[in-house]
Amino acid sequence: MTPTVVVLAAGAGSRFRASGGSTGKLQAMLAGQPVLDHVIHAVRASGLPWHLVTPADTAHHAEQGMGTSIATGVTATPDAQGWLILPGDLPLIAPETLWAVAQSLAQHPVVVPMHQGEPGHPVGFAAVCGPDLMALRGDQGARSVVQRHGPPYRLPCDDIGCVWDVDTVERLQHAETLLR
Repeated sequence: MTPTVVVLAAGAGSRFRASGGSTGKLQAMLAGQPVLDHVIHAVRASGLPWHLVTPADTAHHAEQGMGTSIATGVTATPDAQGWLILPGDLPLIAPETLWAVAQSLAQHPVVVPMHQGEPGHPVGFAAVCGPDLMALRGDQGARSVVQRHGPPYRLPCDDIGCVWDVDTVERLQHAETLLR
């Protein structure tokens, strides 16, 4: 079973701009590359199929937000054998984490990587979750899908990248330190 990684890159990034960012967080520079490029590099290195959800992909929806972005990505990949939902603001994510979540979906309908007791991303969903993921709208994420198909398998993970988002300028600066 090979699930598809859905990279969510359609958000407004308002928290990042409010913290002093002059660009959107996905375009912010980290070690000489935009944040989103780091995420895409990790996804490509995992060898898993993937799909990028951009603002243009969700523009036709009246309600915007994570739920709409997830539904858009899953709807665009209806033949996938499952999905790994990965926000585009996790530039430290390791390809091995993506692969481990993908492998765990063979035994569990929902998989959440856990780093030192903290739930992270990508959250993995087996194909059986597809209709519920496609029905998501607005700013509500996939929590309802996790609850419906859970409890999730909590995959122990030694990758700070699965929990380290760059929602603020301060977190982006700290990510730079972690990369070194």
